[in-house]
Amino acid sequence: MSDSQMAGEIAAAVIQALKSERMTLEEALRIIKRGEEMAWSLHVPMVFTVVDDGGNMVAMHRMDHSLLAGISVSHAKAYTAAALRISTEEAGKTVLPGQPLYGLQQTHPGKFCVFGGGIPLTYNGRFLGGLGVSGGTTEQDIAVARHAVSGCP
Repeated sequence: MSDSQMAGEIAAAVIQALKSERMTLEEALRIIKRGEEMAWSLHVPMVFTVVDDGGNMVAMHRMDHSLLAGISVSHAKAYTAAALRISTEEAGKTVLPGQPLYGLQQTHPGKFCVFGGGIPLTYNGRFLGGLGVSGGTTEQDIAVARHAVSGCP
């Protein structure tokens, strides 16, 4: 096998590996479906947003009768979880007065949301993106987000 053939095969393998570890629409919809099932059990209509590792929307789902505000809030939570690679619940603790990231939420007006319901998404140790859930209490949003990702690879 020539060097150029070997290089081509290595490049193809790397590209395939990267493709298989990216957030897909199919996986985003699976996560949203799990979240929606729990939201129904709580009788709380919610909005779900999944973004990829660059913060770009992969999917958004708004349940019937969910609050209109949930659209922008769920997207901001997903974006924040992806941008910081920590949950929005944890991020919220770091932006309080006297904490290391105080004021961070002001650096990206309208993009960051630092209350619970946003979770970074990983697979096999690789960062894939973020999930944002909005519509219930903060505790409900956190619980539904955790449930949504609990059964997914």
